[in-house]
Amino acid sequence: MTYLDDAYTVAMPPAVAKPTSLTGQRESTLELWRAGGAETGVWECEPGTFTAVRDGFHEICQILSGSATLTTADGQVTELGPGSTVVLPDGWQGTWVVHEKLRKIYVTIEH
Repeated sequence: MTYLDDAYTVAMPPAVAKPTSLTGQRESTLELWRAGGAETGVWECEPGTFTAVRDGFHEICQILSGSATLTTADGQVTELGPGSTVVLPDGWQGTWVVHEKLRKIYVTIEH
């Protein structure tokens, strides 16, 4: 079992280039646990725009800090901020516009 005292302030690993960024963003992931096709952790991303596809897995996440706008491939727009919870099912495609550094707790489950 991994115990994390405070996901809001935990030190994150060094940021790396986000492969799907359209604006040169960097991201950091602190994996807390992985087993049987599931994973959970803390993720942080700098402001900017990136594309995303959930292919073969579902993602549930809760925003801890920062803000972003999610736009699905079919044009549905969702504003996210601290306390927002979002479910991105297998097959989800869209764009994230991060307005201020975003930190979230995530869970992914293989489909």
